[in-house]
Amino acid sequence: MKVLLILSIAGAVLAQTPPPATKAPAKSAPAPATATPAKTAPTPTPAALFHPETLKAKAPDLYRVKFVTTHGDFVVEVHRDWAPLGADRLYNLVKNKFFTDNSFYRFSPGFIVQFGVHANPAVTKAWAAATIKDDPVKESNKKGTLTFAMGGPNTRSTDFFINLKDNTPLDGMGFSPLGTVTEGMDIVEGLYSGYGEMKGMGAGTGPDQPLVQSQGKAYLDKNFPKLDSIKSATVIFPEAPAPATKGAPATKAPGTGAPATKAPTPAAPAKKQ
Repeated sequence: MKVLLILSIAGAVLAQTPPPATKAPAKSAPAPATATPAKTAPTPTPAALFHPETLKAKAPDLYRVKFVTTHGDFVVEVHRDWAPLGADRLYNLVKNKFFTDNSFYRFSPGFIVQFGVHANPAVTKAWAAATIKDDPVKESNKKGTLTFAMGGPNTRSTDFFINLKDNTPLDGMGFSPLGTVTEGMDIVEGLYSGYGEMKGMGAGTGPDQPLVQSQGKAYLDKNFPKLDSIKSATVIFPEAPAPATKGAPATKAPGTGAPATKAPTPAAPAKKQ
């Protein structure tokens, strides 16, 4: 498997300090054996993620993705005309919950933050050969833009980075942005950076990308437990229309014979200024 590297610059991977353990409340009587809470089971992996060849939906011309993370939320606005193949790939990954439990395994302050290796190594293996061709570089790698990581020409798969500054030299190296963070850039910049740059990037002592790929989140949780991760990624615009309620007649406007109101077209979420 090719290692997806971008550039060797000193940096760090961000994570969030976990909250202190909550003490169990005092009990007036001995708890039954079943009162001991079970450990949280890993998030089930959607079956479709093991068959990347089936995930070929065309993305809307413009869509927004909300990333809910352990540090906070941010929104990415994706422009299909910037990078059509890349926008379609991201859309399919989001719609099929690929990013659930993904960790931000690389953070280089003043450069990039990187994510996109699945929590389940079997899924990562399934996508290893599911690469897409390069899109021409139409937009610059400015601060806040989202771009695929890659290990050479036509190697884009599921790995992404967000630029933490204007990284225009990446334009000439074939890195084609497909969207930009429109809300929550402070969240992106505030991801935990205590482990240092990814191993293999100069003197980096952070996560080893080949081990992230072969062992998944279990490796990261054991060796880098403070890493921030993605709880969910959801397309929030354009929104799907709400299904009609069966058997509920439309409300008539007095004297007109026409429905009093139509369901409004979903409005685009307001951008933060």
